[in-house]
Formats: sequence, structure tokens, C-alpha cells
Amino acid sequence: MEKENEIGETINLDSYDLYLNRELSLLEFNQRVLAQAKDSRVPLLERLNYLCISCSNLDEFFEVRVASLLQMAEMDPKAIGVDGLSPHEQLERISAKAHDLVEDQYRVLNDILLPALAEENIHFIRRTEWTAKQLKWLENYFNEELLPILTPVGLDSAHPFPRILNKSLNFIISLTGKDAFGRNSGRAVLQAPRALPRIIQLPPDATGSGPHDFVFLSSIIHAFVDQLFNGMNVKGCYQFRVTRNSDFFVDDDAIDDLLLAVEGELAMRNYGDEVRLEIAANCPEETVNFLMARFELTPDRLYLVDGPVNLNRLQAIINHVERPELKFTPFKPAIPSQLARNKDIFAAIDKQDILLHHPFESFLPVVEFLKQAASDSDVLAIKQTLYRTGADSPIVGALVKAARAGKEVTVVIELRARFDEKANINLAAKLQEAAVHVVYGVVGYKTHAKMCLVLRKEGKKLRNYVHLGSGNYHPKTALLYTDYGLFSCDKELGEDVRRVFAQLTSLGKVTKLNKLLQSPFTLHSGLIEKIEREINHAQAGKPSGIIIKVNAIVEQQLTKALYRASQAGVKIHLIVRGICCLKPGIPGVSENIEVRSIIGRFLEHTRVYAFENDGNQEVYVASADMMGRNMFKRVETGFPIENKRLHQRVRSDLELYLKDNCQAWLLQSDGQYVQLSPGEGEDTIQAQSELLASLQN
Repeated sequence: MEKENEIGETINLDSYDLYLNRELSLLEFNQRVLAQAKDSRVPLLERLNYLCISCSNLDEFFEVRVASLLQMAEMDPKAIGVDGLSPHEQLERISAKAHDLVEDQYRVLNDILLPALAEENIHFIRRTEWTAKQLKWLENYFNEELLPILTPVGLDSAHPFPRILNKSLNFIISLTGKDAFGRNSGRAVLQAPRALPRIIQLPPDATGSGPHDFVFLSSIIHAFVDQLFNGMNVKGCYQFRVTRNSDFFVDDDAIDDLLLAVEGELAMRNYGDEVRLEIAANCPEETVNFLMARFELTPDRLYLVDGPVNLNRLQAIINHVERPELKFTPFKPAIPSQLARNKDIFAAIDKQDILLHHPFESFLPVVEFLKQAASDSDVLAIKQTLYRTGADSPIVGALVKAARAGKEVTVVIELRARFDEKANINLAAKLQEAAVHVVYGVVGYKTHAKMCLVLRKEGKKLRNYVHLGSGNYHPKTALLYTDYGLFSCDKELGEDVRRVFAQLTSLGKVTKLNKLLQSPFTLHSGLIEKIEREINHAQAGKPSGIIIKVNAIVEQQLTKALYRASQAGVKIHLIVRGICCLKPGIPGVSENIEVRSIIGRFLEHTRVYAFENDGNQEVYVASADMMGRNMFKRVETGFPIENKRLHQRVRSDLELYLKDNCQAWLLQSDGQYVQLSPGEGEDTIQAQSELLASLQN
């Protein structure tokens, strides 16, 4: 598609130059997360947590995104993305950027966080620093707790190289001498069982240590590994870890039972193709080459690290150290006044729609909604989608109670919620045991919508009460993620939710919805239409504007629509937590677009689409990001916030995020992000902190 700019030049909106690479954009997000670990304004143990999060994110990036690119490079090496890069070109750039990121992670650990922790008397004690008491206690710990369950494998013709679990801690050991059978291949492999703690706290009484002195499991194994090889000489012991392809494939056209298919693929996740090899930086080159050859990896997929090969395990320290001053100040999520005054949640919803903004406001009303539905004799049926939750969740408990009370309970579980597949399989079994009707949505389309419907008999009428949200029905993540949830008994909205559930559980043609936008049918086209409407308003000199807050912007048709809106003079503000393939600030294309990312205490997760619409403002909250998968390969919902007070509240929240000058990062047209800071004499505005303060009871 082409359009002329103000000086008559033709601009092709399909040009590769107008799009950022999604994988590199995701790595930029991880860099912003890591920046929190460097920020001295953040409490120290929380900084350590941000380091761990950046490492965990990078693991998933390799398991899914890099693994997918490697497969694409084999199947279709000439494929070109919207940014003009082939799979091989993307992998080259990813490797360079990921290596820089990993170096930065270990630099933050060794040069910033460990010294700062030591100043607070939180120590990770090296082997060379152990006292005689510590050495004695640790040797006893090795003999009693580790030695009985460690199983080294000497490598020879009878003991081939063992299968290495995905992301497990392993050691490659160099040996000399001969064993009782006269054998020695010169090498052995030791796999650390996953049940073992990776960090051990030294008991002050037994070792004379401080209250927060820790030792890495790897240090203990290194110190006493020779006891595993009686009579032989250990010349070297080095950590390594392999990351594997964890994005399993289920052929939608060839399966009869989705549950069995997912269970079968899940069993293979730990042994997918190798995509990354991490080895201790002091490992000899010969041993490094041996491991690379064993895993058939090229040098660009090798990462030599100066420290533990799995920094994620450092998160355990946060729970071990009771130092409130080194953590975020605890808070109690608020209960909205409508619900605090009225214990009957159905009566409260009957009076007016209720909007919850987690985690600033409590998730408990959602749990209470289902608990009251389970025990209310007037409730006839409950329908619910579950994407990520836990089998021990109070949500699940309420659904089980409702089914056992004789109510009609239907739950749509998405078995293929990545990395939650096993939990969801167990959840399905638990619900089925209680006679809940469990379905797995529509084959070929993930059910990502967050919906709950309660059918209640009131007098001679049946009435639908609904909860719709941007996040999952998970009480724990509701304390960590920002999300909106809406309670309503609006007749048309309730009928829409009922129709969507009918699609998911039965068969039939698409039915027209009154208020909901739904993927894969009307959400994408509906958003395009609303963007085009803003274009028409701008061209007619009427008030126009767009504010969108999502986790990712990738889908090209929506991106081009935003470019066209910018060219028409529509002011566009995009608050995008993670991936953004759109380039702001390009003359003649996107000079009216600002893109910012908010990285703070809570993970920004709300999805909001707001349109000025000639003064008749519209606000939609959705479960969907602006990605192709959300628009075309998932069942998603977008719902309007029609109550004027709630509508204005969401708009005010968006405006607050647009004023943030502490935790906001502005995207530049070259793909780099610049963190904002208050100017001289300018008030400090931190959106999450202000929301937390304003919504406290």
C-alpha cells in the first residue's frame, strides 16, 4: 500500500524499513527488565529478582522463539519477514544481542549485586573463603544429603553420553587414573537432580556463619566431587546447561483426542532439540569443544558464563532473607466500596457495573463471585474459561462445590497454555471427578478469552451475571500483574458471553454479537474500522485520537492502519510493555505516534483500546494483544466500558501512564529505548505507585 507524504514522495507502507524485528524487540524488553536490577532506587532484593526475571525470560526466548527460528531456517531458509530479515539473518543478530545481554547479566551479578548484598551482610561464600567450621559442615552435608543421590556417569563404550534434561544443572568432569576395572575414558558427566536446592544456607550455630550466609550447590559439588571417583584424580569439574526446544507441536488435523496428544508431547518437552549451551567460563577449550560436538551446536549458540549457569535459582534467596527494608513495601489490595458495603455480590452488580484494577484492587471479589454462585440456590449454571490457574486455586474449589451442589458447571480449559500444560491436565481431571463438564475449546484455536458467566433465576426471569477480564483467573498472578476485570449484568453483554460459550462447547455458525468484539471473527476487523473512523474524523477536522495499551504490537495490518492514522494527523499514544514492531517518529509515516514501555514493580498486562471518536469516546478492555495469533488463531474477547464513571477511570489511568517520567521508556525509530527521568523542577510521576496509593483502603 502506498501513500504520498506532504512533499509528494510515495511511501510504501509495506517497506521493510518501517518494521522492527519482533525477536530483537523482545530482547530489548529483557534489557529493560535487567535495567531495573541496576537501578539503585529499587530495593536491593527486588533488584536481584529483576535479574532472575530477565534470565528466566531469556530461557523462554531460546526455548520458543529461537527454537522456532532454527526450525524455519531449516524448512524455509529464504523466508523473509516484514522487516526484510531471513531466519539466518535474524539468528545472527539475535546471537550478537543475546551474548551482549548475557554478559551484562553476569556483570550486574558480579560487579553490582553481590557486592551490594555483601554490604548488607548477605554473602555467597566461595570455596576459597570457607572457614574450617564451614568446610566440616559442608563436607558432612555432602556425604549425608548429596552423595547418596548423585549418580556420575563415566563416559566409555558401555556408558554413552547421557540424555541431558532441558535447563538442568550438569557437570563435565576430567579424570586421570584407572578404576577397579582398569577403565578411564578421561571424562564423566554428573547431573544434579532437580529436587536438590541450588543454594544452601549455612546454619550460624554449626558453622559460625552470619545469619544470611549461603553456598551454591555447584560449589559444594566442586569441592567434594573427588569423593565420587574413588582412587582417581579429578583434574577439572565444570558446570554446563543445555536449553532445548520446548514449543511442542500438536497436529490439529490428525488428532482424535487433544488431551492425549498434549500429554504425549509434554513427555518429550525435556528432550527437544538443543538450541543453547551454557558452560562455565573457566572450562578448558578442549572440553568446550567436546560438549559442542556432543550437542552438535555451532559457536554462535555457545555462552561462556562467569558464575552459576542458572541465575534463576537465585530467586530462592528472596524468601530466605527476612529483610523487609530490602524489599518492596507490602500492600493490601483494596476492596471497591460497592462491594465493601454490600456483601451480596449479585445485588452489588445489579446496582451498577463494577471495575477491578488488579493488583491495586483485590482479586478476592472474583473468588467471592464464584463462591456465592456455588452456594446460591437461585444460581442454575456457571460457565468459565481457564487458561492459567492452579488445581488448588479457590476458583477451582468454588467450581467443584457448585457442581457437587447440583448446578450445571461448564469449564473451557486451554490445555495448550504454554508451560502450564501439565497443570491444566491435572486441573481438568480434578474438575471432571466433580462432574464438571470440561471441554478444551476449539481445535486449532487457543481459548485465551477470560470469561465467567453465572445464570441466576430471579423471580420468573433468568439473568446472566458476567465477569470479563484482561488477565487470567489466577489469584497469585493477580498480585503481580496489572489487569482489569469487569462485573456486569448488562443484558446484551450477558447474551454475548453466552453465545461465545455456545461456540466453544457446541457447533454452529458465527452469531452476531451485540457488544463484544471477538477473535477470530470481529476483533481484528473491528479495531481496523475504529482506526479508520479516527482517520475520517481527523480529515474532517473533528476530534480524533487513539490510546492503546497492550503487551505487544506485531500484526502488520493493524500497524499499517496506525501508520495511516498518523499520516492523517491522528495523535496516537501506544503503551507497549514488550514487543513492538512499529517504528515511531518516521517523517511522513509515524511522526504522530509515541511508543512507551512501562517497567515497574508490577508486570503491565492490561490491554486497553481507547478511541476519541469525535468526542464520543470509546474504551474497550481485551484479552488480546495486537499480534496475529491473538487476532486470527485464538478465541479472544474485547468488551466495552460503557459506565461513564468507569470509562473515565480507565481513561484517567491511561493518561497517568502517559505522564510517567520514572518507569517509562520511549521507543526510538531505530528500535532502541530511552528511559525518561524528571526534568529540572518537574514533578516525579510513577504511575504504578500513584495508582497503588490512590486505591488503598
